[in-house]
Amino acid sequence: DARDAVRKALSMGADRGVHVEDEGLHGTDVMGTSLVLARVVERVGFDLVVMGMASTDGTAGVVPALLAERLGVPQVTLLSQVSVAGGVVSGRRDGDAASEELQASLPAVVSVTDQSGEARYPSFKGIMAAKKKPVESWGLSDLGIEAGSVGLAGAWTVVEAVAARPARSAGTIVKDEGEGGRQLAQFLAGQKFI
Repeated sequence: DARDAVRKALSMGADRGVHVEDEGLHGTDVMGTSLVLARVVERVGFDLVVMGMASTDGTAGVVPALLAERLGVPQVTLLSQVSVAGGVVSGRRDGDAASEELQASLPAVVSVTDQSGEARYPSFKGIMAAKKKPVESWGLSDLGIEAGSVGLAGAWTVVEAVAARPARSAGTIVKDEGEGGRQLAQFLAGQKFI
């Protein structure tokens, strides 16, 4: 649950937590999510916002860019390495054919990939300290957001239909008795892979 995620962040060193919960958020898309996050970040104050590359629900991967735009700050996205020094965030973005070295002045928003470092785990001392750290609960009204701006009413996207993934069919087993290569080539050609 979201509160557990906030507590985990506190146990790994965050000073305080904010949990935004409001029935009006049901059905919020990336535009609404970026609006809520922008209001939270503006209210809390920031030098650097660090985000993941995509959520597990929509996997659009655009919330970091939308957040940076709403905040009016630079963005550096999809970083595999990040460092901060002298009021500048620097990082490396790895592509299929090359890597890029990027930087931006703070304040900024960055997003990191799953290649950005080893997972950290909270220490026992951190877990115990987290229990004493404040976690605030905010609603849309606390952030000055009208309910019609987020949720299903404010969504820019609409889910038209949902279907279960079709069951996987059993594969074809080819026993190679001298004809395996030919059978494989025929299969690949039949699937238009070659």
